[in-house]
Formats: sequence, structure tokens, C-alpha cells
Amino acid sequence: GGEPFSRQNTIAIAQREWRAFGMNVNDDPPDQQVRPRSQRPDHQPGLWQRVGEYWWLGQNAGTKEEDWTSKYNEYGTPYAGEAPAWSAAFISYVMRSAGAAERFAYSPLHADYINGAARGEGVLRTERPDAYAPQPGDLICVGRASSRNIRFEDLPAPSFYGHCDLVTEAAPGQLVVIGGNVDASVTMKHVPTGPTGLLAEPGGRTYDPRYSWFVVLRVQYDGIS
Repeated sequence: GGEPFSRQNTIAIAQREWRAFGMNVNDDPPDQQVRPRSQRPDHQPGLWQRVGEYWWLGQNAGTKEEDWTSKYNEYGTPYAGEAPAWSAAFISYVMRSAGAAERFAYSPLHADYINGAARGEGVLRTERPDAYAPQPGDLICVGRASSRNIRFEDLPAPSFYGHCDLVTEAAPGQLVVIGGNVDASVTMKHVPTGPTGLLAEPGGRTYDPRYSWFVVLRVQYDGIS
């Protein structure tokens, strides 16, 4: 489109997708967010295809990932095991749809655009969670699985497992964030912050008992938005 890359549009796109998935809110710890496959929102008619659009639009042309959905691989056959995590595809889709163009590292891995931010590439910049208060339109990220102990000081790091959510609201003591492939859905979470809006105390310990947020990705939007 002809509009600048703006916070307003980025947030609105994420909120639209959250509504499409039924406005799921889940503030449980991550180990309690497991559903049987038959009940997964991203396996329901209309929604597994929607995840296919995140892959199709969020990944670069010519990659096998652009033909994935949450049910079928690039050959159109069901995944033998767990489907690939689509949370980075969701963020990539939101950023491309909002107009980030070639200034974002579209990838199936959060690590690629986090590391790009740490190297000063594109529209993202890394900020310490104990020094910068996330603003609506920014991303907050956590390490997961074998990478759950990753720290800000490690960036840029060899490829790692992560997850990022988009901040849609910042209120005193709390962020509202939206992410993909959370509870097999596009899901809203509420994230506690300190009195000045920081995710972590000096030294890096997060105010959130569920997630060790280790980096904020400040998004450099066009102009004032």
C-alpha cells in the first residue's frame, strides 16, 4: 500500500488476526498450554489455511516454507509429527503486511530477525529489558526449549529457539501482547512490568514469573505513528 510503515497499522493487523482466531487470551504458564490435536484452533477449517497465508506471505519467495500450513507440508501431505512452529511466520506476516518491505529479516526462525536487530540491520534494534520500556508496536522475546537461558549479552548468538510477541498496549504495570502459535492460536497475553514500564529489574530478572524476556526489539517506524 501507499501508507508509511506505522505502529498503528502493525498493531491493527495483529489484532485483526487475533479476532479471526476467536480472541483467545491465555495467561497460563507455557507448560499448561497443551491441547489435543483435534482441538487445536490452527487445525480448524478456515484457520489452518490462515496459517498457510502467514507462511505464504511471511516467507521469502522460493522457500519450501512458503507452501506450509499448520496441517500440511509443501507436498500437501500431513506432517508426520508436530507441525512446524509458526510463531515467527506470524510475526513475519504482520511485518510484511504492515509495510516493513525489505527492512525485516523474514524467516521461520525468530533468531534470524533478533540477530539482525543485534547487528543493526533493518528496522529492528535490540534493547535491554531492564533499560528500555517496550512501546506498542515493539516486540518482546524469550528463549525457549534448549535456548531458554539465553541472555541479552549473548546477542547476536548462534541459531537458537525463541518466541516473540507484538506489544499492542502498554499500561502502568502491564503490557498487552499478541503472538502466533501460542496455545495453537493467535493469542493475547498480559505481561507484568515494573513501575516505569520495564520488563526486568536491574540485572535482568523479569517481573514476569512465567517468561524470562531477554530482549526488546524496538521497531523504527516511519515518521511519527
